[in-house]
Amino acid sequence: MRRREFITLIVGAAVVWPLTASAQQGGHVRRIGVLLGGAEDDEEFQTRMAAFREELQRLDWTEDRNVRIDIRSTSVGAQAQAQAKELVASLPDVIVAAAGSPGVIALQQVTQTIPVVFVNVTDPVGVGIVTSLSRPSGNMTGFMPFEYGISAKWLELLKQIDPRVNRAGVLRDPTNPTGIGFLAAMQGVAPSIGVELTALNVQQAGDIERAVGEFARGSNGGLIVTLNGVTIRHRALIATLASRHRLAAVYPQRFFSAAGGLISYGPNAVDQFRLAAGYVDRILKGAKPADLPVQQPTKFQLVINLKTAKALGLTVPAPLLAAADEVID
Repeated sequence: MRRREFITLIVGAAVVWPLTASAQQGGHVRRIGVLLGGAEDDEEFQTRMAAFREELQRLDWTEDRNVRIDIRSTSVGAQAQAQAKELVASLPDVIVAAAGSPGVIALQQVTQTIPVVFVNVTDPVGVGIVTSLSRPSGNMTGFMPFEYGISAKWLELLKQIDPRVNRAGVLRDPTNPTGIGFLAAMQGVAPSIGVELTALNVQQAGDIERAVGEFARGSNGGLIVTLNGVTIRHRALIATLASRHRLAAVYPQRFFSAAGGLISYGPNAVDQFRLAAGYVDRILKGAKPADLPVQQPTKFQLVINLKTAKALGLTVPAPLLAAADEVID
């Protein structure tokens, strides 16, 4: 080969190679699957997903450029199983599980290889999702909203905001294993503050109306609403029923109070989605879920809906009002 032809060939290759490599890099779209424990058009989930997308973009992951997000919505039982299978079959690079313990367990049954970042799983060790918080092992890690002990705080808040309460109905989904843990933690403190507990097992709107109506027939009652897909989806109904039956009620996160609930105490659910985006970023860049510790929140919000308190005829104690992070008028 002549010297001039050789130089031309080398220069041409040098020009073509970066363009080709750039095109390949730009065309490589990573796939994120999301399993939601409620309707995709739910305002709360839209807020959470907006925060998730915003944080991803800050980390240089932009939809329609280098990442695609595939969302599946589910509730409980067979639907959770079906949606988990469908999501796994689409072969995402990583899955964000925002469907509580039942949704994560459903995913665990269909994949042990695709990385999963979960949010809102109260006891991931106890339900068998990870082996430990510091070293999860396997393909799953994520973020806890709180430990079971927080339910004792909910019970104390109920007694503070309405000292007349001596009966508390605990709204829980019987198919969600965390409901047992919440009730057990409350039972440890209930006798000392003079409150008798009743489990109210609910899975759909009709169950909630029936259970709350029957419980409200007794006097001096109040409600503790645990965190699960059922109570999230029907939060407005629960708040309406509590007001209708003149029941003080304590909820696990702020968006319940925003929907009319009397008082809530728990972490910022939106922040957990931002943190989940950070773990997704690290996994897409090569990190393994087994090396990413399960994280617990360090800050909790106390929110009081003063409008609801007035409608119930309750005067919020000054110390409780002063301790509130937010008061909804």
